[in-house]
Amino acid sequence: MYAHKHPEPTDPRVGPAIVYLIVGLPGAGKTTHAKELEISASALRLTPDEWQILLFGDQNPPDKRDLVEGKLVQLGMRAAELGTNVVFDFGFWGKDERSALRWIAGAVGARSQVVYLPIDHEEQRRRVTNRFATTPDRTFHMSDVELEQWRAQFQAPDDEELRGSQIPPVPPEHATWSEWASQRWPSLPDQYATTAANSRYSHEP
Repeated sequence: MYAHKHPEPTDPRVGPAIVYLIVGLPGAGKTTHAKELEISASALRLTPDEWQILLFGDQNPPDKRDLVEGKLVQLGMRAAELGTNVVFDFGFWGKDERSALRWIAGAVGARSQVVYLPIDHEEQRRRVTNRFATTPDRTFHMSDVELEQWRAQFQAPDDEELRGSQIPPVPPEHATWSEWASQRWPSLPDQYATTAANSRYSHEP
């Protein structure tokens, strides 16, 4: 497991809540670690798989996943804004996803921490197979082809990102990371650019 402690905030706009972004492929132990953080950090844990299973059973409709995640992001960021630590147990395969949520966390006055759980292919296959065999009601079947495709798509965070380095600029076709996030997760309102602006204004001398 690779995780770097985020430095203590020095900007008075940054509040005490921490938004944890759990990064890793299926089988990496994300939910196990998220449950540990839920207790040790007194955090609200949001795990999309649990919501998918609760809402849709074993159907796992892929067209609903982004909608579920978007509402969980909205819920979690509101909790962080109110001072509650939050664990997003999403996987976050893309750097832009992580950058957007790090930016939104800052916009609502929270800190953020990227937590990466690496896993090699053989161990991943073993864990995924065992998990589906022992708890089929709490997971989905994953084929070897899917696992290989997902690994090829995965963008692992580098050391700078794990240390909480400066968030990169938003892709040029988007005005803000809030707008980018609202397109990535269609159920997430594009509301955080205003939140960030209001936060800056309220702390100006």
